[in-house]
Amino acid sequence: MSTTVAAGPAAEGDSPAPKKRRRRWFAWTVVALLALWAVIRVAGMEGGSFPTQLMTVTPIGAGLAALTAILSLLRRNRPAALAAALVCAVLVSVVTPRAFSAEQPPAKGAPLRVLTVNLFGRGDAQTVVDLVRRFDVEVFSALELTPAEVERLDAAGMKQLLPHRVLQAEFGATGSGIFSKHPVTELTGLFTPIGHNMPAATVALPGGGKVEFVAVHPNPPLGRKEAEWKASLRALPPASPSAIRVLAGDFNASLDHRAFRDLLDRGYVDAADQVGKGLVATWPNGRGIPPIISIDHVLADRRVAVNRVEIVDVPRTDHRGVFAELRLP
Repeated sequence: MSTTVAAGPAAEGDSPAPKKRRRRWFAWTVVALLALWAVIRVAGMEGGSFPTQLMTVTPIGAGLAALTAILSLLRRNRPAALAAALVCAVLVSVVTPRAFSAEQPPAKGAPLRVLTVNLFGRGDAQTVVDLVRRFDVEVFSALELTPAEVERLDAAGMKQLLPHRVLQAEFGATGSGIFSKHPVTELTGLFTPIGHNMPAATVALPGGGKVEFVAVHPNPPLGRKEAEWKASLRALPPASPSAIRVLAGDFNASLDHRAFRDLLDRGYVDAADQVGKGLVATWPNGRGIPPIISIDHVLADRRVAVNRVEIVDVPRTDHRGVFAELRLP
């Protein structure tokens, strides 16, 4: 005679099913990685190529943390949901201020309208000239500027609009240039460029004012170039009590990079950040996906007020341009 023993409530309360364990393990792994991301970002501990590149998409990391919290809650993994929510709160706290305008200094000097575009050697010249005309640009920082692109720009009307220039155009990605509505004098010895060409000039403004202007374009922090990228940002000139300086270009850096924030701490503000547009991405553009990172910037002396910033599209280049209307002290 055989006897069948039914599983009781105790048996049902044993360890979770393998599938459920895998889900919990996966959720906690994601939370741990996001928490590490948050710690590195807040402490400015990024080092090496991959962590440095990862910091650029920190706003996306905040979204991933929020999604992880929601999914964990739906799967009744409340501890993981709470941990992910805390990580999300930390990441949100460092990125959301860029969506709000900052207090401006009481600058009452001359206006200065600046445009910067990484032309990728082939950006649509007519679009660039139309932007210069539309925004009444006074200084244009051109990156990845080739001799052929200079010719195309001038043929489209740049020579008439911005006749003064300090150009270091070259074939490939290394060329850069400064085009100006007002007379310019090349500045040598201001700093030692590391990476691409980075011309500097003194712009003589109407009424006797002057601005020192640098077209910025370090190499990206890819592979072994990460250390060079940091050195390049460190080499840029700090703000000066005796001169108003503006740095504009493709920094290959975002506000989530410690090296870039260190540069700001040397006396600058990011124009887009000042007017609540610091989260508007500039790269990559025109590649079938929307831009996801903000690496093109106009930096100005902290004494300068930022009245307006526009992020603009230029066909045939993978960067969006940045226009900034500044008010000098």
